[in-house]
Amino acid sequence: MKDNVKVRIGVPEDIDAMMSLADRLLGENGLTTPNRLKVLNDIWGSLTKQNGVVGVIGGAPGEKLEAAILLKIEPLWYSDEESLIERAVFVDPDFRSAPGGRARKLIEFAKKTSDIMGIPLLIGIISSQRAASKVKMYERQFGEPSGAYWIYGKKTGEWDQPIAAE
Repeated sequence: MKDNVKVRIGVPEDIDAMMSLADRLLGENGLTTPNRLKVLNDIWGSLTKQNGVVGVIGGAPGEKLEAAILLKIEPLWYSDEESLIERAVFVDPDFRSAPGGRARKLIEFAKKTSDIMGIPLLIGIISSQRAASKVKMYERQFGEPSGAYWIYGKKTGEWDQPIAAE
């Protein structure tokens, strides 16, 4: 079977589809109440390549997306040098078991972007659901992890209001 899953660079016309993915992502992994304007501004800055880039899988610009990765270009808190910071990798539940390895393709896109830009990529998993299988996939892509992350006092996905409902 031919692998026809391709990652393309997101464009401003993808904003509505990205916000729809963000709704589902935050429904699964949201830790605290989202601010719709902050979400919109963060995504828009990357779709317009002002301070990041978005990799998307799906139809033509403006059509429904199957998956996306949101990457920001910014310095770490202690440096003036830029890094590529992954904000989110999300595959629509309807496409998680479909052939093509969408999550892997998005991770490969992030690695290639890091290589092209010549800056380090910081990427990780903040999820209380299916974390062990996600860690295994990331280890296959990156090797040994460089640390770990814990959340105290709450679990991801406990916040369950869609950000689009206003």
